[in-house]
Formats: sequence, structure tokens, C-alpha cells
Amino acid sequence: MTEPDWLAERFEEHRPRLRAVAYRMLGSMTEADDAVQDAWLRLARTDADAIDNLGGWLTTVVGRVCLDVLRTRKARREDPIGVHLPEPLIGDPDGVDPEQAAVLADSVGLALLVVLETLTPAERLAFVLHDTFGLPFDEIAPIVGRSTTATRQLASRGRRRVRGAAASPDVDVDRQRVVVHAFVAAARDGDFAALLRVLDPDVVIRADAGAMRAGAAVSREVRGAQAVAETALGFRRFAAGGRDALVNGAAGLVVFAGDRPYAVLGFTVRGDRIVEIDILADPARIERLGLTSAGPTV
Repeated sequence: MTEPDWLAERFEEHRPRLRAVAYRMLGSMTEADDAVQDAWLRLARTDADAIDNLGGWLTTVVGRVCLDVLRTRKARREDPIGVHLPEPLIGDPDGVDPEQAAVLADSVGLALLVVLETLTPAERLAFVLHDTFGLPFDEIAPIVGRSTTATRQLASRGRRRVRGAAASPDVDVDRQRVVVHAFVAAARDGDFAALLRVLDPDVVIRADAGAMRAGAAVSREVRGAQAVAETALGFRRFAAGGRDALVNGAAGLVVFAGDRPYAVLGFTVRGDRIVEIDILADPARIERLGLTSAGPTV
């Protein structure tokens, strides 16, 4: 085996972990794959014999790349009118494929990704690399340009935000799906009382600017069962086009208008009630997901 082939093989061994790191950092698999590819290009230009810990070196490089992306995103103010919804991972309702399973390990649901979007880039990196992937603070500190103590504080702030805001979902996907189907049926039938029965009193629904442009009667964020139920009634004409999907490993829907994917709905279900609904409907981002209309409607 030639040295380039050996290096490529070693890199592929680390690719699943690197993709998982980058997806948690960026909330976009497209950008995550770009970050991982950047790490490979940097490795190819480096003397690999001088690297004592290849996995740690690659994780550090991916972390730096992601930090730069987040800082650029923040500087450009790409999302000036509310929360930035992450790009979901869509899977077959009957199971997650192996590549997605590697990325989704440790429960990276949409609810968690939405909270991570509220952290500063440095807080996000410190929390993700330490709490999820176990990197010591003295290795993270040079990436964010802080002392070890300051880096520990960054992770602590991120941890508090995540614990205070991220809903813990029910783990049984089949039970989640029963609740989601009840929600769809109630919205389709215009049954306001039935909607309230499946919604947590403090439920929140978030939708990106694409949903607003498409004419849906929803703001960037709506809170409370009454308001969310009223919003859901506005989606009655789209309910018939919903198809089951796994959205970041949880029960969700892909909504089609004919054969065209219109929106992705991710649900967080806890205690057999919906506590969060995240709606991605930006046409450009939907197109990147490569969705098809195969499968029965809900």
C-alpha cells in the first residue's frame, strides 16, 4: 500500500466522527461535509509522520474550520429575523441508515440543534467538543484562543443553556408517530379540541423564512397550545401531502405539493404530547435534501 493510500484509509476511519462533530457545530450536513473535506485537504499537505494523534489532530482541524464558518455566518447576519433552523437529516420511517446513525449518535435531535444555534461560536465549540466528544479543555483552548479556565467556562455556559432549553423527547419512535398522526388528523379535520389534546401547554412552533414566503400563517416562532393550534389550522390544505419520515431520528413529516417537496416538519414528543415543532420550508435548502415523494401519505 502506498503512503497516500494508507493516509486516505486512516482518514476514512475517522470520517464518521468528524462528520458528527461538524454537523453538531454547523447544523448542516452540506457544510459539515465541506468542513471534513477541508480537513482532508489540509492533512494531505501535512507531514503525517509528525502527527502523534491523528484523530485528535483531525478533530482540532474540523473544529477550527467550523468555528470560522460560524463566525462568518454571525458576521454576515445570515439570519436576521429569528432563529436559524438547522438542516435536518431525513431518513426512511422504518429505520436510520448506518451513515446517519453515526451522525445521530448521542441524540442530536432538532431540539438540541436549535438550542446550539443560540450559543456563541466559541460556546458551541467548547460544549460540543468537550461534552459530546470528550476532548479535554487544554486541547480545545487553543482552537478558541482562550485559556483552559476560560474554555471550561464557555462549555459550562453552553451546558446550562442546553439543559435549560432542550426538550428531552420520548424515545419510542412508534409512540411518537401515533402522536404526530393524531396532530395531522386534527389539523386536517379542523378539530381544534383534538389539536389541544396532543399539544403540550408550553408547545413552541418555529418556521423559517421559507414558510413565511410560501404564505403559511405562521411567524418565526409561536408559543402556547392555543396559538399553535390556531397556527396548525392554517396548514389544513397541506396536511394531505404529508409522508412519514425520520427527522433526526424522530418521527416527522415531509410535506409534498404534488411531487414537489414543500416542507419538512420535525416533532419533539414528550409524555405523548408535542412540545416542539420545527418547520423547514426554504426552497433552496429543501432542494439540497434530495427528497422524493415515495411512500403513502399520512
